[in-house]
Formats: sequence, structure tokens, C-alpha cells
Amino acid sequence: MAGLANTYGRGVMTNHWTDYQFADAWLVIGGNPAENHPIAFKWITKARESRGAKLIVVDPRVSKTASLADIYAPLRPGTDIAFFNGFIKYILDNNLYHEEYVVNYTNASYIINPDFKLEDGVFSGFDGGKYDKATWQYTEEKDPTLEHPNCVFQLLKKHVSRYDLKTVSRICGTPENKLVEVWKAFAETGKPGKAGSILYAMGMTQHTHGAQNVRALAILQLLLGNMGMPGGGVNAQRGEANVQGATDQGMLFHITTGYNPMPSAAAHPTWADYVEKTTPKAGYWTNRPKFVAAMLKAWYGDKATAENDYCFDWLPKLATGDHSHMAIFRDIALGKIKGLFAWGQNLVVCGPSQVQARAGMANLEWLVCMDLFETETAAFWKAPDLDAARIGTEVFLLPAAGPYEKEGTVTNSGRWIQWRYKAVDPPGEAKSDLWIVDRLFKTLRAEYKAKGGAFPDAIINMVWDYGDPPDPNKVAMEMNGFSLETGELLPNFTAIANSDLGAVSSGCWIYSGFYNNVNDPACKRRNREDKSGLAMYHNWSWAWPLNRRIVYNRCSCDPQGRPWDPKRAPVEWDGAQWVLRDVPDFNAKVPPEETATKPFIMLAEGQALLFSIPMADGPFPEHYEPVESPVKNIMSKQQINPCTRFYGPHFEKFAAVGSEEFPYVCTTLRLVEHYQSGGLTRNLPFLVELQPEMFVMISKSLGEKLGIKTYDWVKVSTARGAIECKVGVTPLVKPLEVDGKPVEIVYMPWHWGFMGLSAGAIANDLTPAAGDPNTMIPEYKAFLCNIEKVKAGAPPAPRTRARAIYDL
Repeated sequence: MAGLANTYGRGVMTNHWTDYQFADAWLVIGGNPAENHPIAFKWITKARESRGAKLIVVDPRVSKTASLADIYAPLRPGTDIAFFNGFIKYILDNNLYHEEYVVNYTNASYIINPDFKLEDGVFSGFDGGKYDKATWQYTEEKDPTLEHPNCVFQLLKKHVSRYDLKTVSRICGTPENKLVEVWKAFAETGKPGKAGSILYAMGMTQHTHGAQNVRALAILQLLLGNMGMPGGGVNAQRGEANVQGATDQGMLFHITTGYNPMPSAAAHPTWADYVEKTTPKAGYWTNRPKFVAAMLKAWYGDKATAENDYCFDWLPKLATGDHSHMAIFRDIALGKIKGLFAWGQNLVVCGPSQVQARAGMANLEWLVCMDLFETETAAFWKAPDLDAARIGTEVFLLPAAGPYEKEGTVTNSGRWIQWRYKAVDPPGEAKSDLWIVDRLFKTLRAEYKAKGGAFPDAIINMVWDYGDPPDPNKVAMEMNGFSLETGELLPNFTAIANSDLGAVSSGCWIYSGFYNNVNDPACKRRNREDKSGLAMYHNWSWAWPLNRRIVYNRCSCDPQGRPWDPKRAPVEWDGAQWVLRDVPDFNAKVPPEETATKPFIMLAEGQALLFSIPMADGPFPEHYEPVESPVKNIMSKQQINPCTRFYGPHFEKFAAVGSEEFPYVCTTLRLVEHYQSGGLTRNLPFLVELQPEMFVMISKSLGEKLGIKTYDWVKVSTARGAIECKVGVTPLVKPLEVDGKPVEIVYMPWHWGFMGLSAGAIANDLTPAAGDPNTMIPEYKAFLCNIEKVKAGAPPAPRTRARAIYDL
């Protein structure tokens, strides 16, 4: 992304929930906040009522959000890049971009290597599934007039010139008049004094080009000058309360805490290699060595010294480039992984190609699940398509505490870290995550001390002094960090950046400041007073980084520090000093001309990236079809993203382009009555009563064609397997005309499985195991299927009729 992915993290809201009320328009795509984020939607409702703001929704079906929209446009799943590249062309052709913003705050003026090109859907430097990026590099020149043929601005114009209105309509299935209506309405926010917000969720990211989908959003918002503005930004709607907090704390395989890269055994065998190869030459990330050293000091205390490179050698190193969900299940199927911890994840329901994944799990010698109920993962051997007698896996189920049965922080999508107090004790023997991990670690360390091992030092010497039972406040203080000289809590992460290497301790540098006062921790504050006038509520919880509510807020002003909109000014220069209504995302101790062209302080360029060299699959978003598509790619001969990740040999079942066996496009969705895999909600009687069973949604036209009515039982099949469930025939779903032919789209919620009070077919038995090359996220949102009516009177059981594979 040109946004937060290249600065702090991935998929983060640039603004915050209460900021939605200041938008003049929202473009909602790949999400359904009226159903899945209803409290957030209240802020949209407030702005519509008080400001007359417009709600624009682009979605394959008439969702609950779309039903409330001022403008609604349908879109074929998996064609978002064509839609946005056409939108960008519309903006550039009609000079609707915010020129002063683009020239000063983006890399539009940078001149690119003259050998850079795009030929037949492939950028220069492609070799064997990945790119050599030598031709993507900047030259030494810039052109602030934006006229040079090889400057980023002109290359972008050339790139999107192929996405004319008729072509985009052919690809997306969106009528031409609807495309223009959406583009014209949201482009109005590019005028100074206007602001527009883009809201997205998994409908944008769960594709083999999902990261480029979000990049396209960022490019659009940069052209319109909406980044850094109240009421603006690119805002990811997270799927649950603490997804943000989990990624902040390094739960993804390729990062440590605070979005520092995980060391690679091949690339970073030493601390010197790591520092040299991961530290940018400019921008705030030049402090990376200090941030990582502070983390190592938190982990290893006095053992981490300059002489031993702060115990860098004790850190695990990635053996290969991919340890994502699909890579893990590939290795399980190949017998390379013998044991698995499933910590609050219902992997048998939430992962792709579950028929093959479940069969592979039989290779596990042991499986440990931590959850509230016996989920499908804990009981995978009970699946209707598996033979329990042939499975020797030893399964342990550790009863865990629910969200309100434990204490600690959660971090919401707006980066606000809030302390959640325990409301009730957990039932029976259920324990909190912290208690469980504390007990596991202490037991493992005792084993290492007693019996030794291949390399016990990293376990035996780890700092682990949270008490017994463990105290989440002590964990929070470790994350915040201490001065090693005085023992005092750090005020914020600038204390790390301004200190000598290894002089301070902090478990997660971006969280430094959230718990900097034992008597009044920032994350526990509940003061509803708003002194900003922009609903920022700086004394309600704490937002990383530095309690900043809107990132890139230097961009809310022109280069001279004058706000684009005086009524919505988080920061402004009054002629003598900066007036601050938010924590500045720049050096506010200097006059505006010193920050006029460097508002994106985390990037080496200091400017946002219309042209993004770090992306694995191209510096500009390019339309590719999903791995399974009903049509050929009309933009080029390159049918799919050439860098798509595949996970054979057991996950290679895909339908051919335009398959007659699987003629319909399928996508998965969420319902307000159920939550994620349903492991919690399908065990709550009142929610089961509200939404009792699995179903598939189809259009009236498809129902008539197949002789299917609502409540009929149908079989939904893909190249990977088949399920049976009831059907809903609804006018909310309509076929789209794609490249001259009608394409039917069907929809399945993914909340069901074979356990719980409400059992039903697993939608992810049908989804493909193919991933985005940047994030490795699976392509859940666009694949091919067939639907057949189950013979009248035939029994519906088994609910999951899958093609079992035992001999992996």
C-alpha cells in the first residue's frame, strides 16, 4: 500500500471510528459495515443526518449497507483493480486530482529507470514467479512539473489509460452509467475543503491480488488528497476486537513486534546483516536497530549486550520465505509438521480447501487446541468425511476464558488500545490465554533446565517475571518499556529513538507510551472530554503511535501549513507556531517549509508511494483474473497474477477458465448473527435461533433456470469438493453481464461446521488454496462452483459430502 502498510503495519485504519462523522462521502467496497460493523455505521449515519454526506457502496450483491446507500453499483468479485484503475483514469483525464497535494506529498515527480515497462500484463524483470526489481528503481532526477515521460505521474497515466469506461464495464459487469455515477460522486472529495473516506474489509483483501486492491485504494485517496484529512483516509474494518493488537504484537510469521521484519536464516545470519539489510537509509525506520535492540533487552534483560549483539543469535530465524496458514497445512499434508497448537483459531472451518486440509491433519502426532468449546478443529477426527479409526492424532483441548472473563488490553481497528477489565470469572477449569501461556512456558523452561536440549539458552535465559498468577499489568509495562538507567517507564517511543542503542527496554516500540504511568495508564483512561473539536478524545484509551488519532496529518495542510479545510484542521501553522489538535505526525518544532515535502515520515522518500517498489507483484496495480474465473483476462494474455502463491501437491485442484462443469462465481460472506467460524455463536441458543442453519444465496434467474426455490436442499460443488445446504432465492442477488455474457454469482456464509448446537456444511470445503504474493492471504472471495438441486425427498445427511483423501 501507499498507506500504512509501508509505514507502520498492514491493513490499518489511517483514521479512527469517530472520525467517520467528518466525511463528505464514503466509498464502501469489499465490506458491509451496516451488518458487520454496526456501531461504526452509526458514525456514518450521524454524518449523513448532520452533514448530508453521501454513502456510496460497490458490492456484488445488495448488502444491508448497499440497501441504505445513496449510490449503489454492482461489481463482479475479483475485479476491484479494474474498477479503481478506471476510476484513476477518470480522475486524471478530467483533472480532478489535487495537484498541489500530489506534487508535494507523493512520489509523482520521481523519474523511474527508462527500462521499466509493462508488457502483456507482466512488468519488467519477471523471472520464475518473482520479479527482479532493477528496472523499477528511481533515477537521480525529479520533475516537479510532472511532464517527464518517465516520471511516476506520467507512468501512472499511461498505465491506467488502457482502463477505459467500456473495458472496465466489460470486466466488472458494472453498467457504464453506474461507474460514472460512482466516480463522479466520490471524485468531488478531491476538492480542497472536502474529504472522503474509503472503507474496506475482507472483500478487498481475500484475493490473489488483495494487497494490490488496497494499493489501488491508497493511490486513489492520494490523488484526491484524502490521506491525513479528518473524514478521509483508507480504513480497514477489522473482523474482531483485537486483530489489530495481535498483528501489532508480531503474531504474523514474517514480523516481530511493532512490524519489524522477522530475521531470515539465509539473509540475516548475523545482527550486522539484519541491520544492514532491513534498515532504510532515510525516514523514521532508520531507528529500526534501536527498536529491535529494545525488544531484545525486554526479552533477555542483562543477558542482551552490545558484545553479543543483544542476543540476536537467540532469535528464531525463518528457514523459508513462507510460514503462512496455507504453507503450514501443505507441510502438515507432507508429514513435515508433527505437532500443532491451535490457539483460539478454528482452523478446520476458517482455512481454504478444507477437504484436503482435514485429511492432512491425520498426519499430526499431536494437536493442542485452546478454545471455549470443542470446535471443529479440536474434533477434526469427527468430520463426516474422515475415518476416525485411521487417525492416531492425540488431541488436547485446553478450556480457555472468554473475552469478558479475563483482563488485559484489546486494540481496535482505529489503533486505540483499551483496557478491558474482567467482568466474571471463567467457568470450571477455564483459564485466560495469559495463564495458559505462562504455565506452558514455565513448564517448558523447567524441562530445559532439567534435561537440556539442542539450544536451551534462549528459553532458560528469557525474562519472564509476570508473577504467579501472571499479572497483565506487568506484561503491559514490559511492552511500554523502561529506562535501563533509572528503571522508569518510557514516556513514548521517541525515548527509544533518542537513546543509545540498547540503552532502553521495550517489548513493542509502537506501544511505548500506552502504559507510561502506573497510577494512570493511558490505555485505562475513560475521559469523554474532547478538546480537539474533531471527536479525537485523546484521553479516552490510547492510540498508537504516540496517541495520534489521524496518521499523516501534516497532509491536512498545504506546504505552508495552511489547512485545506479550516473547519477540519488537526494541525495548522498560525504564522509563529503549529496549533495542534492532534499529535503531529511530523516534527512540529520546525516551521512548515522544513516538513513541506516530507509528510510521510516512516517512508524513506518522506512521500507517499503512487509507484511502490516494495510490492512483490508490481509497482502499479494491474488487473488479473482470479485463479478460477468464468472469463479470460481481456487486459492481457496474463490470466492471473503471475506471482500467485500455490501450495501443491495436495492443494492443486482448480477449475479451468470458463469451466462448463463449474459455471458460477462463488464468494463467501459474514452474517451479523454469527461470528467468524461460529465456534462461539453456534453454541449460544439465542443466536442459533436467530440464524439456525447454513445456506447459499442465489438469484431469481438462477433459481428459475435450475428449478430451485427457497428452502430447497442443493449441492454446491467446486473442483475441491461438494457440500449440501439449503438455498435462499433472493432479488438481492443478480447476474452481471461480463464480457458479453451473463455471469451468475452465488454467496455462502462461512460460519458453520459439524460441531455446536447448529451444525452445517463448511463453506471452506470449497475455497481454493491460492494466495496473494505479498500477504499469502487465500482467495476466498472469487472462485467457481456449480449448484444442483438435491433430489426431492432425499435425506440431506451427510451435511458435508466431500471427496476424502487419506493417503497423503
